[in-house]
Amino acid sequence: MKVLKFLLPVIMLMKLKSDWKLIQFGLGILSMLIGTNCFCYGNTYMLGFNLGLDYISFLLVYLSVWVMFMIIVASQSVYNMNNFSSAFIFVNLVLLFSLMLSFCSLNYLLFYISFEMSLIPTLILILGWGYQPERIQAGIYMLFYTLSLSLPLLVSLLYIFYEGGSLIMNLNDTLWSSSFMIKIWYIGSIMAFLVKLPMYMFHLWLPKAHVEAPVAGSMILAGVLLKLGGYGLIRILPMFQKISMLYSWLWVSLSLLGGLFISILCLRQVDMKALIAYSSVVHMSLVLCGLMIFSCWGLMGSVVVMIGHGLCSSGLFCLANMVYERLGSRSLMVSKGLLGFMPSMGLWWFLLSVSNMAAPPSLNLVGEISLIMSLVMWSKLSMSVLALLSFFSAGYTLYLYSLSQHGVYFSALYSCSSGKVQEYYVLFLHWFPLNVLILNLNLVKGLNMYLNMDYESE
Repeated sequence: MKVLKFLLPVIMLMKLKSDWKLIQFGLGILSMLIGTNCFCYGNTYMLGFNLGLDYISFLLVYLSVWVMFMIIVASQSVYNMNNFSSAFIFVNLVLLFSLMLSFCSLNYLLFYISFEMSLIPTLILILGWGYQPERIQAGIYMLFYTLSLSLPLLVSLLYIFYEGGSLIMNLNDTLWSSSFMIKIWYIGSIMAFLVKLPMYMFHLWLPKAHVEAPVAGSMILAGVLLKLGGYGLIRILPMFQKISMLYSWLWVSLSLLGGLFISILCLRQVDMKALIAYSSVVHMSLVLCGLMIFSCWGLMGSVVVMIGHGLCSSGLFCLANMVYERLGSRSLMVSKGLLGFMPSMGLWWFLLSVSNMAAPPSLNLVGEISLIMSLVMWSKLSMSVLALLSFFSAGYTLYLYSLSQHGVYFSALYSCSSGKVQEYYVLFLHWFPLNVLILNLNLVKGLNMYLNMDYESE
């Protein structure tokens, strides 16, 4: 029972890249097979070849395959227009392979290599299948933001190997010293993940990349690639736990205030995809807060919000792309009155919008309640900012929904298909796990067992 049984089917599917329907079917079967391997215990399992899974890794691998399956179904226009569909499939499968390898790695160096490897297919997706000429600038933004701040991480990992003689995760002792070099080492180690998350001030590459990326690029960026930053922090922060707790106030303050500023910024966006991209930054700022305060509730809430946001944000980008394909514009000034223009899509806009504002019964609600409780327990001062954050989060989601759905639609538009069965299918696959997983107590139970085992081992 090795992790290779998940990775080898992805490599085999690359060989069949010219058969679009077979790839769709293969990814659907693979996601079903990974789901049947559901594992709810805290210890690492399926070990071998420096690869293994624990509960958090399993959830993120499952999310990666599920989102990739929906991407291939949602990108049917690439196949219909014969827009290099074989190359498109190949690039997406290479991206899926690198993501699965990242989440399965038990070795820091292997994790770093696969973490950086995921950047190349994402860049190819933006440059090759993007919409406007500005996609080159967006690609370069993403490349330089990620690469420039991930090189210190490589130096840090090599120094860890020099000092400890091992790069196996969770084997190195917690580092503690008040020296200036340890602080520089700490900053260098976590900066790559803060950019990927992205944290406020390092987030400028994300809206550009989302706006210029095709639907596949936006869905994989929002659904899985941002989670690499959170997952990397979960793996590297235990090594710097004692020094990180001294600076928790800095990260939490920056994240909460940054999330508040971005929420206000969302209220003046006119580009549909930019608004959804900025809302991702707000969600991820809460995730960062949960990870930096080192509490059980914080870590559990962060993982649940990462899963919920991956499904919800990916679904919203899918909806925005459906509007773009029919109207040729992402502007909320042009794409309004959609309730009259595409009436059957109104329900899906509503369902995914309320999930985005963490309304019940979505998975985001469970995660945000956990995060709010952990932050209030950590500091009572955070209550005021959290209240404003929740208010503006609902505000910009209602702004997106009301401005796009209501009003009189653009007079130059002509009649078109309100929605295809395939599109409803993709949206249902986003919404169903997002709202039904809340009934599965094994999700929270598994995370609790994972956390309890971690604290016992310490």
